[in-house]
Amino acid sequence: MKSMLNYLEELKQDTDKNEAEIVTMAIETGLRQLWKEKILGRYLKKEITRDEAIELVGIDLVELTEKQYDAMKEDVEWALNL
Repeated sequence: MKSMLNYLEELKQDTDKNEAEIVTMAIETGLRQLWKEKILGRYLKKEITRDEAIELVGIDLVELTEKQYDAMKEDVEWALNL
């Protein structure tokens, strides 16, 4: 399994960016992902409407989240009926 240093070194070579630039990009990417997950969580908890979620993160992510949520509910229902 690769360590973070391996990933960092490989990205430095592939992108011709320095460590600081790559770490900055990683933080930005991670924060963006966490924000999207927060929005989708709020949508699933009915704190915001579907339209609001679509406006904030896009229809593709909302539809994917709905499919995953439905699949999870089906799995739970199946497990409870064993």
